[in-house]
Amino acid sequence: LAAADNRVFALAAEVTESREQDIPLLLLKLKGILNDSSLGCEDSKKIKQDIYDYNLTQYCMLLLRQDHSRLREGWATAAQLAEILSHCCVGLEVKEDPEEFHKKFLPSAIDNLLFLGRRLQARFIRAIKDREKQDFLRWFKTVTDAICWLFGGHVQLAECVLQNDHFLHLLVTDDVETAAIMMSVLHNILRVNSSVLLEVDEETLHSVLDELVYKISSTANPVIGNSATKLLLLVAKSDMQLVKLIAARYKGLKGLLSKQWTGKGFDRDLNQLLDLLYSEQSNEKGQMQRQHQAACIIQAMWRGFQTRKRLKKLPQAVTTLQRSFRAKREQELQHLKKQKEDEALKLQMQLQRQRARRLFHERQLALLEIIHASQVNKYMEEMEGKSALTIQRFWRGYRARRNFHQQRQSLKEYKAAVIIQRAACKFLEKRRRRRLLFPWKDPKGLTDEQRLALQQKVDDYIKLHPASQMSEEMSKELHMQAQEKLAQFLLRSRVDQRAVQPRKLLLAQVNTDVELLLNAPGLAETTEKDLHVFMSRSISVATKARQSHNTMLKYTRWPWWKKLEDEFMEDGVIPDDALNAELGTICGKK
Repeated sequence: LAAADNRVFALAAEVTESREQDIPLLLLKLKGILNDSSLGCEDSKKIKQDIYDYNLTQYCMLLLRQDHSRLREGWATAAQLAEILSHCCVGLEVKEDPEEFHKKFLPSAIDNLLFLGRRLQARFIRAIKDREKQDFLRWFKTVTDAICWLFGGHVQLAECVLQNDHFLHLLVTDDVETAAIMMSVLHNILRVNSSVLLEVDEETLHSVLDELVYKISSTANPVIGNSATKLLLLVAKSDMQLVKLIAARYKGLKGLLSKQWTGKGFDRDLNQLLDLLYSEQSNEKGQMQRQHQAACIIQAMWRGFQTRKRLKKLPQAVTTLQRSFRAKREQELQHLKKQKEDEALKLQMQLQRQRARRLFHERQLALLEIIHASQVNKYMEEMEGKSALTIQRFWRGYRARRNFHQQRQSLKEYKAAVIIQRAACKFLEKRRRRRLLFPWKDPKGLTDEQRLALQQKVDDYIKLHPASQMSEEMSKELHMQAQEKLAQFLLRSRVDQRAVQPRKLLLAQVNTDVELLLNAPGLAETTEKDLHVFMSRSISVATKARQSHNTMLKYTRWPWWKKLEDEFMEDGVIPDDALNAELGTICGKK
């Protein structure tokens, strides 16, 4: 038991860490774990519980919905997963939250199994080759057996199977082999739960009975007729209410059974069904005969109509079949042509390589004959060095190009993001600076009652806090003191402003001198013109003005993408970094 637990745990861990396309093949290992002969009944239940707890059963159920046509042996894997899912669910006793298992998980499993069966049935019908048809039929049979095994272990699922739309689509088919398999599934449902037809809704019951009667009336195949007759007999034996329903809904069925299917090899079941139908209307034989005759006429007309309808559709079906066959043949021819071209190209490249190798060896031998024997080793070393350098050069070039292509897009995106972020930040900063204060909104008007109450509060406050009395002379004196202090403050501010302006001019002059000194040539290269620059103050100021003017002109000639981040700056302001860069360029040229 411990070994089995370890296997389930290891498989769950492997499924968790594997790729999605590898999970179906990994889950097939559950079949070997479940079929271990060394496990007893309790051990098998424990293994199934572990599989359910590790969500491996849920994986199997979800994988049935996938399209397995692109995978190699995908449909065979899906059929085996369906079989594994049914075996994992039968005999499983969920201890934690059993209601979710019985009411949600099991119906979902039935729905996915029927959906898989519907896909296999469609591909079996469309298959052309006999081998493909046999494979799809075998896989379809495996899935239906898994469905039977599942509702055999959980009887309540029989009603769920009958009410599923996929089951009705599977049953309503003109294909003989799949129809026989689906009728066997219906037979197993009625054998497991004979009263299930009374539990389903009326529409589902009528759909199932209509399909069985249609198969009896529209086919001459004894296999389909035998299966449909046995199913109707089983339905009739389950409850007399269903016998009344069959006799009332299909009035010409008795005559059809006795006329068309007598002597076909299943007379015993046919006679039992006829006895049950006749016993219901034994007192109305005359009316039954008239109804039988009318039913035969109607059915004859209906068969004639169906036959003419099918004959009209026959040319279209033949045309569709021919078109599909030609398309498939053209596809195969294109595949063969491409394969031949690939083989010819491969052979041609191989011949070219052999020819180039032979020419290279011939050239090497010719050179060895020319070169002196003492220089052969030196020549070979030089050739090896050149070959190594060539290989290294090509490899470094390839690696550099690959890295460049990988990083170019990310670098471009990074630069674009930086520019956009800088522009957005400057735009937000400019909008924040220019944001105006909200205009003052007048308060809402007061009602008469509110005005009276407010006036009363004001009067009460004035009574409690009387204002201090001040004479007219004291008010004038206080006013004069305020005027004197204001005049003193304005006088000091003007003096400070006059002192700041010379300091600014002196600082600008010092900066200009420092810049001229930094850009001055060495003493060995000094000329009279350079000395004149330092002796004349107006020349340095003119140089600075000329440099600023040139920087402004170059800034105006920039392309638009360089000015993107400056759209949100103040008008007439040049970025400091751009100005410094241009000044540095000009000073370098001087």
